[in-house]
Amino acid sequence: MPAIVLVGAQWGDEGKGKATDLLSSQIDYVVKFNGGNNAGHTVVVGTEKYALHLLPSGILTPGVIPVIANGVVVDLTVLFEEIDGLKARGLDVSKLRISADAHVITSYHRILDKVTERFLGKRQIGTTGRGIGPAYADKISRVGIRIQDLFDANILRQKVEAALDQKNQILTKIYNRRAVSVEEVVTELLSYTERLAPMVEDTALELTRALDAGKTVLFEGGQATMLDVDHGTYPFVTSSNPTSGGAATGSGVAPNRFERVIGVIKAYTTRVGSGPFPTELFDEWGEFLTEKGFEFGTTTGRKRRTGWYDAPISRYATRINGITDYVLTKLDVLTGIESIPVCVAYEIDGKRVDEVPVNQTDFHHAVPIYENLPGWSEDITSVRNFDDLPKNAKDYVLALEQMSNSRISAIGVGPARDAIVVRHQLVG
Repeated sequence: MPAIVLVGAQWGDEGKGKATDLLSSQIDYVVKFNGGNNAGHTVVVGTEKYALHLLPSGILTPGVIPVIANGVVVDLTVLFEEIDGLKARGLDVSKLRISADAHVITSYHRILDKVTERFLGKRQIGTTGRGIGPAYADKISRVGIRIQDLFDANILRQKVEAALDQKNQILTKIYNRRAVSVEEVVTELLSYTERLAPMVEDTALELTRALDAGKTVLFEGGQATMLDVDHGTYPFVTSSNPTSGGAATGSGVAPNRFERVIGVIKAYTTRVGSGPFPTELFDEWGEFLTEKGFEFGTTTGRKRRTGWYDAPISRYATRINGITDYVLTKLDVLTGIESIPVCVAYEIDGKRVDEVPVNQTDFHHAVPIYENLPGWSEDITSVRNFDDLPKNAKDYVLALEQMSNSRISAIGVGPARDAIVVRHQLVG
């Protein structure tokens, strides 16, 4: 079986946890290949709600092997808090695998993230303050700490000393903060090794062997396309590659193993943090989407910015990722709106632009061109067959499908785990 990549197609918070959960009963492995605990998935199982930040969503499904791959940056405190939280609720987390090559978020990464963001003032990027960016910066600067380093105390101490030689100068002389103790960092990191050891392995090798054996592997991207450090709204982006290409580098699985790319996209648009957002709403409709869609971050609790569906962004995501199928989420949130605006293009300097502009300045000044689609008032949360949806709801889905250049294979119609309409099979 080929590997399957699942990515967010907007600015995150599209409902990837629900999509992963939908697929997890048909797959053998779920792999997190980028990011850290700066993004969250909320998965509803029966009457239970689970908020996951670092762990792959597949950890909730019995029989699925969850993997944290090399492209992830791992906050070990958060890791074990999540593990302990799930164990306390009776879930088995013993199958979790962690790449020996994944990088570690340390206490000094979190400190630097927060003080740097405050220092930027009005130019703040809107980071979560969890040390993600500084950890990735150290990785690229080749002064990072990897999971495997924790199992050699001498190597670990040398690497922490090398990293803090510069960082303590920055903290004390630029930000007027106290220096971070090498011993404190080393002692904290070494305290995790006993619990960590059984989980650590060469995950790239295991995943390749699993694919060779005919297993189905789902690669789950954190954040989303428009937050990709190369392809998103830079600099208002994350520090990794949550697009489909990142699945190969972030896991060590060869690119030619990936044959299906599933994009998750909301029936409207949201984003958290700073940066351009052409369809953003500042009126009662923005409040409507916020309240009815409960648009507050799983990880941060921050209120999300809300706007109407943006078709140029979906076309961009289709192209950048090679999306073969979409999972459209939160269609039920639009119930009760008489006429639903959809952004079909932008106006920039008096000209119509049908695609996401490459120039960031243009994107900041893009004015959405809307097409209004008729809405519906019927409750759709119990619908499980596409033909049973109200005509206008079906027409809305079909219009988005045509605008987005890829088929919509599944539709979320409510918050419950089974509240989903499947039009086309996503596995097999």
